[in-house]
Parts: sequence; C-alpha cells; structure tokens
Amino acid sequence: MLRVCSLGSGSGGNALVVEARDGLFTTRVLIDNGFNLKQLERRLQRAGLEFSSLDAIFVTHEHDDHAGGVAACALEHRLPVYCTEGTAVAANFVASDVEWNRVNGGFPVELGPLRIDPFAVPHDAAEPVQFAFTDGNRRAALLTDAGESSATIVAALSGLHALMLECNHDSALLRSGSYPLFLKARIAGGRGHLSNAKAAEILTCLDRRRLQWVAVAHLSRANNRPELAHASLAAVLGASDAVAVADQDDGLDWREV
Repeated sequence: MLRVCSLGSGSGGNALVVEARDGLFTTRVLIDNGFNLKQLERRLQRAGLEFSSLDAIFVTHEHDDHAGGVAACALEHRLPVYCTEGTAVAANFVASDVEWNRVNGGFPVELGPLRIDPFAVPHDAAEPVQFAFTDGNRRAALLTDAGESSATIVAALSGLHALMLECNHDSALLRSGSYPLFLKARIAGGRGHLSNAKAAEILTCLDRRRLQWVAVAHLSRANNRPELAHASLAAVLGASDAVAVADQDDGLDWREV
C-alpha cells in the first residue's frame, strides 16, 4: 500500500510524508522540511506520526522553504538525508555532521518496500530534483519548484496513479500584484514556479489513464486562489472531485494512491 500526506505546502514551508507497506515492512520518508522542530512535530502529530516514525529525509533543493529545517531534524533524530551533491553543498549538509547520501536524477533509491525515483527539474537552485514513488504496484509523484515542463518531467509523471502538482500562481494575479518586477520575473521565468496554466499544460501532456487524483501544491497566498488552481486542473481531468488542494497551514490529510 502506498499513501501520502502533506504537512504543509507553500512558500512558508513544505513537507510531505510518503509511506509504503508490503505486509511485513513499513517505510516512511519525509520529502523536504521547511519547518522548525516544534512546527514539524506538531504537523507530524496531526498526521498521527512521531519523529521515530520516519526512516529518512529526501530533499528536492536547498531553498529555505524546503530545506531550512532538514539539518536540525536529521541531527536531532538521527535521520539520513538523501539529496543531490549540488543540494548537499548549497544546504551545507556536506560540511556538517548530517548523514548525507547522494542521489542523482534517473537513478532510483530503494528503502524497504518504497522506491524513490529522482528526476531533474528546471529551477533556480544548485541541482534540484523532484521525486516519484512506488511500492511496486502504485505510483505517485511530487512536482513543485519547476519553471516549465521538459521531456524528463513528462516521462517521470506519465502513468501515475496520483500526483502532487505545483500551481504556484495565476499569471494575471502575479502581473497585477505588489511584488517587485525582478521577483515577478523570477517566479514566472523558466527556472521559477509553475503557473496554473503551465501546470494544466503539463497535466494535459501526461499519460493519465491510471491517474486517480491530483493535489494542488505550493499555492501562493499572494498570487493565486485555491479555486483558480482547482479549476485549471479539474478542466483537464474533467472531474472536480479528482482535484484536492494542499494548504500551507493544514497540508493535506493522508490519501491512498
């Protein structure tokens, strides 16, 4: 069985728990942690978990909303960290006492019944990746912090049963908003974040024959609205109830894949 739970998704901090069970063993990994230890503990408890429930932390990239709380959590609770070398250097894992394990895009990592498949994405970070997950029967993936699509992304996300997909901003709201021009350009650029429209375009390109649900992720409070992001993805799927929204404060409760 494969299931996922978002502990929070947005520029204020991100963390996702992925769990796989095969009847004998259970593996749970934390994908990113942009929260301090107290915040993370509270969010884990809300999901029925403790720090001891986790087996490892996988990190997509070094930005604070994804990696700011990783080292403290890893050191305090003796958790191994998996990320690319570029991320490890940029996040200072290499120079610290963190138990760092290298991952590379295209090379899977197996932990018990869970296989994690890293894939490279275009983002303004040192060596960013996102992850797909499988228990051998079901497949899910996370895609946030990517400025645009690529053949690698489409290949990694095709044939999924579930997808956490960034809908960071609505382009019109971003253009008319209060952010400075340089920040608007960064967000909307090819190494920035996915708009509702770009996320919908990616979804349109995928093999969706097995896809059961999609969750909006990394939603901007300033430059988007949940109903706009939801409508963009629901229009592609042709089903409103197949789209959920991961919130910054409440995340998204456990969902089976």
